[in-house]
Amino acid sequence: MIKLRHQQPSLWHSGLAKDIEDLWEPWMREVDQLLEDAALVESVYDAQGKRHPKSRTRGRTQTPAEVVLRLLILKHVRNWSYDTLEREVRANLVYRAFTRIGDEKVPDAKTLARLGQAIGPEVIGELHERLMELARERGVIKGRKLRVDTTVVRPTSTTRPTVACWATERAC
Repeated sequence: MIKLRHQQPSLWHSGLAKDIEDLWEPWMREVDQLLEDAALVESVYDAQGKRHPKSRTRGRTQTPAEVVLRLLILKHVRNWSYDTLEREVRANLVYRAFTRIGDEKVPDAKTLARLGQAIGPEVIGELHERLMELARERGVIKGRKLRVDTTVVRPTSTTRPTVACWATERAC
């Protein structure tokens, strides 16, 4: 069974979350506002629902789509592995607040990896495009292009040159 969000905020949200809000990094505040877009959460929710034919209505409760989205963003921004993501979110109250986990259980690394696979590269690409569109609309980023040099360079020979190669002065 899949949920969009955790349904009812606990006492953790009303007390502790407000105390640590000033500890958030500036990028977290900007991204938090961008992630309020319902289309982003909906696309993750739809991708989670495609894992199995009846996964929306049957089975164990999955990690809410909003939490999955925020965990994957945090993993990408920090360039962490799933193991590191699990450890850091479990230990850090700021990351718990950003990912909207609160006092709920943090998914383990294996579950996070499966969620990342379930979302898939196509949905990740759509999420990226939507985030960039929202960021441009709100003036967070400028709409310039980024170009990367992708020149192909052939590797040099991996074998040692032989005497025959040296004698003919050609590449081997």
